[in-house]
Amino acid sequence: MIIGDRLRDLREQKKLSQGEIEQRTGLLRCYISRVENGHTVPSVETLEKFARALEVPMYQLFYDGDLNPKPPIVSRRKSGNGHSWGENGKDARMLEKFRQLLSRAHDDDRQLLMHMAKKMAKSNAPRLDARAIK
Repeated sequence: MIIGDRLRDLREQKKLSQGEIEQRTGLLRCYISRVENGHTVPSVETLEKFARALEVPMYQLFYDGDLNPKPPIVSRRKSGNGHSWGENGKDARMLEKFRQLLSRAHDDDRQLLMHMAKKMAKSNAPRLDARAIK
């Protein structure tokens, strides 16, 4: 699927002109035309603007089925006792606290935490055990 074709199809389904998309996104109409005709590949931020302007969830820019796509099956890591981390006990309580706190955090703070976590995961530094931090 070419993203420009999909954006044009969605825009036409909503009966919107490129000018209306220009007003809703702040993008120039000539840029919108270049994207729709496959001359330019938009960034993720630009795709977010298109999704908001078209009033569709972002996944619909990449998915042209009638039904919602099925969520991917995520394999869980097993700990030494055969259970997934966070499934029960202290780990489950800690995971629930993280969920509650992150749900109340501002988007900017959540993005900063995710950025830091990604950096830490990529680094070659030794991993710290949560119990050793106490």
